[in-house]
Amino acid sequence: MQNFKKYLFILFCFSINYSFSQKGKPASEADFYQIRTIPIQEGIELEVGGLAPMPDGRVAVSTRRGEIWIVENPYMVGSTAPVYTKFASGMHEVLGLAYKDGSFYCTQRGELTKITDTDGDGEADVYEAIAVWPLSGNYHEYSYGPLFDKNGDMYVSLNLAWVGYGEGNMAKWRGWILKIKPNGEIEPFATGLRSPAGILLNDAGDLFYGENQGDWVGSGRITHLAKGDFAGNPGGLFWSKEPNSPLKLVKSDIPDTGEPMYKAAEKVKELKLPAMWLPHTILGISTSDIIENKTGGKFGPFENQYFVADQGHSKIMRMTLEKVNGQYQGAIFPFVDGFQSGILRLRWGTDGSIFAGMTSRGWSSTGKEKFGLQRLEWTGKMPFEMKDIKAMPDGFEIEFTKPVDAKTLQKATNYELSSFNYKYHHTYGSPIIENIPSKLKNIIVSADRMKVRLVMDTRRYYIHEIKLNNILAESGESLLHNTGYYTLNNIPEGEKASSMNGNMNHADHNMGSMSMEKPKALAPSAKRQNEMPESWNGTEDQVVSIGTKPGLQFDTKVIQVKSGSKIKWIFNNNDDMTHNLAILAPASADAVATLAMNL
Repeated sequence: MQNFKKYLFILFCFSINYSFSQKGKPASEADFYQIRTIPIQEGIELEVGGLAPMPDGRVAVSTRRGEIWIVENPYMVGSTAPVYTKFASGMHEVLGLAYKDGSFYCTQRGELTKITDTDGDGEADVYEAIAVWPLSGNYHEYSYGPLFDKNGDMYVSLNLAWVGYGEGNMAKWRGWILKIKPNGEIEPFATGLRSPAGILLNDAGDLFYGENQGDWVGSGRITHLAKGDFAGNPGGLFWSKEPNSPLKLVKSDIPDTGEPMYKAAEKVKELKLPAMWLPHTILGISTSDIIENKTGGKFGPFENQYFVADQGHSKIMRMTLEKVNGQYQGAIFPFVDGFQSGILRLRWGTDGSIFAGMTSRGWSSTGKEKFGLQRLEWTGKMPFEMKDIKAMPDGFEIEFTKPVDAKTLQKATNYELSSFNYKYHHTYGSPIIENIPSKLKNIIVSADRMKVRLVMDTRRYYIHEIKLNNILAESGESLLHNTGYYTLNNIPEGEKASSMNGNMNHADHNMGSMSMEKPKALAPSAKRQNEMPESWNGTEDQVVSIGTKPGLQFDTKVIQVKSGSKIKWIFNNNDDMTHNLAILAPASADAVATLAMNL
């Protein structure tokens, strides 16, 4: 409690606008996507590590306790409760499961195993080791997969060991993705992984993996990997000396300067930049599974998009990808929060819903249950969302799910735009660095009011935060989620807005109104005022940005502002913990701390 008086922290909430129905009732995520809990029979510790929906409507679930359970009626049709039958047991922490041609394939800590019920009695009787790899016994040597490609080959991803930092030389191929043929032949595919809990082959056949913040990983990220790519963590490079390694980098080749990752990629051609960054604590803290939506519209307006789970925050994000100059990049948005435990696995059900398999033991999660099995389904209602963000030669184009009120789109003060990056270094995680506002130069609204083009400053290789405040649909709804993050690896070529031939409607407001005014003396503001005064009209005199750093500290010790100035204050929480910033009169800290403790 002594530190509480020294550092005044109360709950900090990231800004998310919620939509309002035409009747004025606040809309919620559950109005559009509902979480259905699948009851688990008493006595079953279903710490989900893998999911495999079966063609007959059953779902197979593997667990961290080395079991596989078959769940009948997981969609809870009619009045019959789901029934669980143990199919297999005695394995070592099964963190991945697939079903193919009547057999299950699962990844144990040190083995890819094929499991079959040959006599049809509902229980496994043949356990066949397809491929094996060594273990050191380190607790962090998790193994995930398999993932089948169109040729029947399988991919598995292997965690680094953890000894205060990621270590790859304790057991062979740690920190790698391995491609395994049906005959058991192991082909090392790519390295640079730290904790690769989720892997995906998309419809185009490209491989992606999700990474967790850690050493050499400033924040969660998703990377597209081709054979021979290096994803950033040098722990696995110990095995690049092997004759079948597809790359020959060594750890000493990797610069450890603390500059952004793209600076290192200029020196190391094998280093693959992420296709997507997930800002830490904003869009989760422990990236897990990734799935692609190919449901044919059964899951709402987001066909061909991706969904990314987070174990620590028990939630799902929505991601869009595009290729620019042959490289993946795109946008990511909040989607659905509030699952009962930490999500490790996502799989599509036969009805176009998403099964979420969960566990929290040892890893912790905002969902308070130790484990869980839930299903997310679309209600059929259309949410008002930013459907997509695409890069333009001079900014971004935002597409919406519904026609938008043009007046709210045309108001420059409704946009908060900035870009930032993370350090690339051996240290665990990173604060946000080089965070600066992006200048908005023009707003162009499409004739159908389904898109808006923002002509603005952009920075290649940076994460761009695009926040839309007070944007309304023509029906009067607010955006369900008002913030997206675009990872800009390449700026596309093409026609800039200044040379367009008028096929879109330009905003009818004067962009010159965004210029700054001279400081003026201000009357004292109302107590607890939490909105910008209308008289300011986007004419703040100074922008102050402050973040956090380890040890319950702010990253800036002294801030000076001119008396009577209009100050725009940006607080970036770079920590795992939730924080707030209190601005107090001199000698009032103890009194405010006492009030806070009395809450």
